Amino acid sequence: MRLAFYQFAPELGAVEKNRERLAAALQGLDVDLIVLPELATTGYLFTSREELLPQAEPIPGPTTDLLQKCAAASGAHIVLGIAERVGDRCYNSAVLIGPQGVIGIYRKMHLFHKEKQLFDPGDLGFPIFDAKGVKVGLLVCFDHFFPEAARTLALLGAQVICHPSNLILPGLGQLTTRVRALENRVFWVLANRTGTETRGPQSLIFTGCSQIVAPDGTLLVQATPEEERVGLIEIDPLRACEKRVTPLNDLFADRRPAWYRL
Repeated sequence: MRLAFYQFAPELGAVEKNRERLAAALQGLDVDLIVLPELATTGYLFTSREELLPQAEPIPGPTTDLLQKCAAASGAHIVLGIAERVGDRCYNSAVLIGPQGVIGIYRKMHLFHKEKQLFDPGDLGFPIFDAKGVKVGLLVCFDHFFPEAARTLALLGAQVICHPSNLILPGLGQLTTRVRALENRVFWVLANRTGTETRGPQSLIFTGCSQIVAPDGTLLVQATPEEERVGLIEIDPLRACEKRVTPLNDLFADRRPAWYRL
């Protein structure tokens, strides 16, 4: 499987411009699965739910329709972070798009800081989807702080975890995602964004450094903090099916859930 991320800086509030930029970046890419950042069409630093809602869109909708055309042209599968509108509700979502259209949606379960004032909490659990015969799980940004989320996906059979993000805490997401890949023996694609957004006195600097991590925690590809880049590598997804740490230790078989208090 040819696995990739696209790191860039969306323009706040410029939905049509951002979606066209995504389509241009995807054109001609020879990939099987590519992950785009969190809220890749809207930007991040909204001041109110009323400001955000007009920027959000349904799934399927204009952006997923456009990216489905990109997927159909190349045969790729695409994971997009998007503000999903469902009536008066708005979710910070990740959607998996294939050549035939939308395959599945994940809605962010763990909202970060003022996101709690903008978005509704996720209500779809942690589903697993198929991308070219590979089992794929989706998480969004702050979900990386919760080991139960990644472990749930791994126990359900995920081989690749796709992680659209807008990370602002320097180095932390890049560290924890390597740990999550290692402790679950899965491939991990962190697609972070770059750039700065400022609204009045508040300013956020996004940390970039998108990366692809192997099941043993090895860093396979990493972007710099500020560059716009497609990072790509070919992997063997079957590596994520091997959970042995030593010949006598299987990471999942050795679990003792009857004794856990979570």
